[in-house]
Amino acid sequence: MKLYSYFRSSAAYRVRIALNLKNIPHELITVNLLKSEQQGIEYLNRNPQGLLPALETDNGVLAQSMAILEYLEETYPETPLLFGDAWQKAQIRNLCFAIACDIHPVDNLRVLKYLSSELGADDEAKNAWYRHWVEVGFEKLEQLLDSNHDYCIGDKPSLADVCLVPQVFNAYRFNVDMTAYPKIAAIYERCNKLAAFIDAAPQNQPDAA
Repeated sequence: MKLYSYFRSSAAYRVRIALNLKNIPHELITVNLLKSEQQGIEYLNRNPQGLLPALETDNGVLAQSMAILEYLEETYPETPLLFGDAWQKAQIRNLCFAIACDIHPVDNLRVLKYLSSELGADDEAKNAWYRHWVEVGFEKLEQLLDSNHDYCIGDKPSLADVCLVPQVFNAYRFNVDMTAYPKIAAIYERCNKLAAFIDAAPQNQPDAA
């Protein structure tokens, strides 16, 4: 199994965490987004979407992080990240989609590049855009979380934590004031004491240098 990844890709970060939590052997192959390597012929032959991450398996290539996470969950169920009864699983997915579908898409690299190159936004405007949409999303997420839980749902990491941590990492990068979201910040700190999250962190990737 091969994971095509860029150290600051939030979507790839999610998959790295899940692979670590499930102890799944894999080869990490770096693709530099800033150099547009994801648009090269070799990569496009594997993933025509030209996005990261991509997971190459014996069955073929998957190229959407949420599909990859669901595939890993079904294929490697020994350490479940989507657990509980039907209602709890729906709650986990609800948090995942709030991050992966509502917050992340409007703040990813290609959107920020478009703001700069096509709409003429300077760094200050671009960063304000980023912070605005993260803050809008985090305000709602904070209300959905239970302060009695150590993690997003219950007392162990779920797919919701796998999605949350990369988004918070980027929030800190863009100077979002996390004191407004104490439950989110506490979960982030708690997750980052676990080896699976530490090893998946952007600063610990081979292409971070």
